[in-house]
Amino acid sequence: MWDPSKGIQLGPITLHFYSLMFVLAFGLGYVIMSKIFKIDNVNQKYLEPLFTWTLIGTILGARLGHVIFYQPELFKEDFWSVFLPISTKNGLKFTGFSGLASHGATIAVIITTLYYSFKIIRKNPLWVLDRVGIVVALGGTFVRLGNFFNSEIIGKPIDPTSPFAILFPQQSSEYGATVPRYPTQLFEAFGYICLFVLLWILYTKTSKKYQQGWLFGLFFIILWAIRFFVEFLKMPQGDEFIQIGGLNTGQVLSIPFMIAGVIIMFMSNKFKITQAENEKPD
Repeated sequence: MWDPSKGIQLGPITLHFYSLMFVLAFGLGYVIMSKIFKIDNVNQKYLEPLFTWTLIGTILGARLGHVIFYQPELFKEDFWSVFLPISTKNGLKFTGFSGLASHGATIAVIITTLYYSFKIIRKNPLWVLDRVGIVVALGGTFVRLGNFFNSEIIGKPIDPTSPFAILFPQQSSEYGATVPRYPTQLFEAFGYICLFVLLWILYTKTSKKYQQGWLFGLFFIILWAIRFFVEFLKMPQGDEFIQIGGLNTGQVLSIPFMIAGVIIMFMSNKFKITQAENEKPD
């Protein structure tokens, strides 16, 4: 049985666990990226703009991705809720950002990283993405834990005798009766934390960080493969507008990213740098 409180009550304000998970994701991401910049001898002045652009790209891209792929009717029914944490239906009210899609966040973060790479830090975007991928893998873990706290993105019904069977009494009404289900949020969270550990070891213990794009390509392949396979156990997220050969929207959208990861890994041989080039002072 998973029936947690909504958050931590701080007087008249409730700190929702989902929001707390986002704060932890970006907070720890900032700390880890600071350590990465120190290892690579990169001036810390470049850390703040990377954090800012990544934050903007993640939230805006995730929101747009969800609306475009799963809830496009909002563009007509409640336009401002697409871009702002409010709802104008049945009166103005604060809702927070609900409905975020990782595919949209990924596309937006790549776009903001390109701007950051060419205009701010002036390094190969693949160099930046190699390192951003490490942080994103950890961040994805906290986001899925936030989904678990919210009893959302739940799994399909499962045999009640299974050790994985969980009841989500707070689940959205869109999922129907409260029955034992797969904790798919935890499956993804576990996969992402393992990916983070793998990338961190490869970054700190091998020379793969000098093969620009290799770590990012591996990150793309494994992250989207985790998403692809866990989707088999998930309930549909809103209206599934894209379905091909029995695959749902999340799976169809994950395939191009996995293919891109393979291509980037092969191309990374062309972008090797030496340790001296990597650690060249600003």
